Amino acid sequence: MDRLAEIRRLYYETTAATIQEDLERAIDLLKEMRDEDERGRAAVFMEGLNEMRKEWRGTKGPRRRGRS
Repeated sequence: MDRLAEIRRLYYETTAATIQEDLERAIDLLKEMRDEDERGRAAVFMEGLNEMRKEWRGTKGPRRRGRS
């Protein structure tokens, strides 16, 4: 299995409804990678997935108090 290709696929195919499980799957795949170069290439997609999760979560999630 090509882990980087799977992470890339998750990045391009994720939706607001699947982002959490897709991100969790991508994290599992990243943990399985042994090559630092491969991990570095995957980091771009991981950051993108995390940004999408933040955007799609919006104000629906719990807000932390005491932060400006």
